[in-house]
Amino acid sequence: MHPFPIHIPPESVRRVLRAGARLTITVSVAALTGCQFYQPSPLDASAHAEAWRDRGPSDEKVHDFARRIETTAPRSVTFNPNDGLTLAEGEVVALVYNPDLRVARLNAGVAQATAEHAGRWDDPKLSIDLLKVTESVPHPWIVGSALSLTIPISGRLAVEKSRAEASLHSELARIAEEEWKTLRDLREAWLTWSADRLRLEQAERIVGSLDSVVETTGKLAEAGELPRTESALFKIEQESRKADIARLRGRVKEGEQEIRSLMGISPGAPASLTPTLSAAGGNDGGNLPETNPTLIRLRSDYEVAELTLLREIRKQFPDLELGPNFEDDQAQSKIGLVAAIPIPIFNSNKGGIAAARAEREIARAAYETEVERTEGRLAAMRARLDGARSRRQSIDTNVVPLVDRQIDDARQLVEIGEGGSLVLLESLVRAHEAKLDLIEARLEESATQNKIRHLLGPDRIAASTK
Repeated sequence: MHPFPIHIPPESVRRVLRAGARLTITVSVAALTGCQFYQPSPLDASAHAEAWRDRGPSDEKVHDFARRIETTAPRSVTFNPNDGLTLAEGEVVALVYNPDLRVARLNAGVAQATAEHAGRWDDPKLSIDLLKVTESVPHPWIVGSALSLTIPISGRLAVEKSRAEASLHSELARIAEEEWKTLRDLREAWLTWSADRLRLEQAERIVGSLDSVVETTGKLAEAGELPRTESALFKIEQESRKADIARLRGRVKEGEQEIRSLMGISPGAPASLTPTLSAAGGNDGGNLPETNPTLIRLRSDYEVAELTLLREIRKQFPDLELGPNFEDDQAQSKIGLVAAIPIPIFNSNKGGIAAARAEREIARAAYETEVERTEGRLAAMRARLDGARSRRQSIDTNVVPLVDRQIDDARQLVEIGEGGSLVLLESLVRAHEAKLDLIEARLEESATQNKIRHLLGPDRIAASTK
C-alpha cells in the first residue's frame, strides 16, 4: 500500500471522466437557467425625503383609493380635501400613507412570496466518486456518479403549501387589524385635537368678555364706586386665561402634527384639518368574532398552528430518495439505481411534534382569552358611554343655561353701579368652566364611542391598499 499519487489520469480514465462530466454539465446548465442573480438597490434618503415632503391628501394615489371605496363601501363616501380635510377623508389618507401600514403590507409580501413557492420538491443531488486502486492493476481508476431525487411520499409538501397559504391569510388579517387600529388612533387624535381647538376658542372668548369688564370695573374703581382689590381680580383672571391661550395653542399645533404623522404626510404638506367632536357609529356588534379584526387574526393564527402540527407529524414519515447510478470499475461500465429511505426509530420528529402541539394550545388560549377580554371591554365601554352621555346632557341642558343667565344678571348690576362685581367674576369663571366641562363631556362620549367602534370592528374587512 502506498499513498494516493496525484497525476493526470490516463486516457482510459479520461474517457470515463468525460462521461461523468457530460452529466455534470447537463445538470449544471439546467440548474443555472433557473438561478436568479443579485442586484443591489441602495437607499436614497434624499429622494425619499423629497417625495415625502411633496406628499399630500390630494395626490392621485389617494384619489384612486377613495374612488375604490366609493364603489365598494356600503354607504356613500365623498372625497374632496380641497375644501378642508374632514376626519373621514383623513382616514382615507392614513390608509394610503401611514408608515406603519406600509411596513405591515411589506411583511405580508414575504408571506405571499413564501406561499407562492411553498411545496416545491427538493433539488436533485448530483454526486461523483473518484477512487484509485492502490495495487498495481491494469485499470486502477474507479469512477462513479449518481443523481438522487427526493420523492415526497409522506405528503409533507402538500401540508407545507397549505400552511404557507394559511400564513398568508394570517398576515392579511394582521394588516386589516393594523388598519383598524390606525383608524382608531387617528380618530382619537382628531377628537383630542378638536377638543383643544374648542378649549382654545373658549379661552379666547372669556378673555374677550373680560376686556370690557376690566375696562368697566377699572372706571368704577377710579370713581370710588368699586374697591380696587375687586377690580384687580378681573385683571388677574384675564391674564391667567391669556396664559391658558398660549398653552392651548401649543397643544393644538402638537395635535395637528400628530394627526399628520398618523396620516403619513409631512408637517408642511398642504392640508387644512376640519375639527369635529362627533364619532361615527359602527356595526351593531351582532357577531363579534366575525367582525373584530383581532379575533379574526387570532383565528387565522390558530389555523396556522393546526397546519404546523400536521406538518410536523408528516415529517416523522420518511421521504424516498431515488435516482440512477453510474460506475466504471476495472474498465467495466455499470449502471443501476440508488434508493434510500430513513427509518423513523430513534427521532421520529418527536421534538418538533411536541413543540407544535404546545404552540397550538397557546394559539387556542390566545383566541379564547381575547374573546373574554373583548367582551369585558365592550361591556365596560358601553357602561362608560351611558355615564358620559348622561353627564353631557345634564351640563348642556341645565348647567350652561343657568350660568349664562347668571352672567347677564350680574353684568347688568355692575353696569348700573349696584355692585355684584365679585358675583359677575364668579359667574364668568363658572360659565367658562361649565363650557370646558361640556367640551370634556363631549370628548369623553365621542372617544368612548370610538373605542366601542374599534372593539366591534368594521362592517366588513376592506381590501388593503397596494
